[in-house]
Amino acid sequence: MRALVFGNRTFKEILRDPLSYIFCVGFPIVMLIVMSIVNDSIPAESGMTVFQLKNLTPGIMVFGLGFVMLFTCIQVSKDRTTALMLRLYTSPMKTIDFLIGYTLPVILIAFFQSAVTYICAGVISLIVGESLKLSDMLLCLVCLIPTKILLIGFGLLFGSMLSDKAAPGFCSIIISLISMIGGVFMDVDMMGGTIKNVSHALPFYHGVHIARNAFAGNLAGLGKSFAVVSFWAVAVYLLACAVFRNKMQKDVR
Repeated sequence: MRALVFGNRTFKEILRDPLSYIFCVGFPIVMLIVMSIVNDSIPAESGMTVFQLKNLTPGIMVFGLGFVMLFTCIQVSKDRTTALMLRLYTSPMKTIDFLIGYTLPVILIAFFQSAVTYICAGVISLIVGESLKLSDMLLCLVCLIPTKILLIGFGLLFGSMLSDKAAPGFCSIIISLISMIGGVFMDVDMMGGTIKNVSHALPFYHGVHIARNAFAGNLAGLGKSFAVVSFWAVAVYLLACAVFRNKMQKDVR
């Protein structure tokens, strides 16, 4: 109950910031539209498929989660400086109550963001003559849960470790990694070499890979990618829990 009350407060605080609407909802839609226009100018014989709607839409869904991570991070780091949080630290609330209170609202925001992105993609598909299946979108939403937990974990981790001025910078690094070596805006498999090896070692490529295959209705051969993303998600989230607990105890003292 305490976690739900705190989660409701967190949800309202995030929505109170107009930038959350711009970056969490508006920016992914703009990128989807712009990259769809770019795709129209790419010759079919080039073999570049990363900007095709069936690949671009799930990629943008993962890219958009980076901004959910950013606002999670900002909210946690800002809260740590308030007198309210210092009082809550000495209340009966436990570490898990705080973490659930931060996680639940941003999970809801993440699902809403993905749904809006799909609706926008559906409108574009009608214009360009492609077909998207609602069942594949729902499958993609479910398969993105480990990636959502991973990026929310990063937001909690950076928000717990860093100040509200320094934390967004670290989140920007993660967003850049998602967009580039994650394979959202470039085909890292086609590039090969060191970039391919690095991208396969990190979870972002696998998160995009899962999303694209789920969006195509194909879950065959995704065991490795699910394992990589799930391992990173659990590790990062547990680390965020430990760091948050440590910072909370220090602030109480």
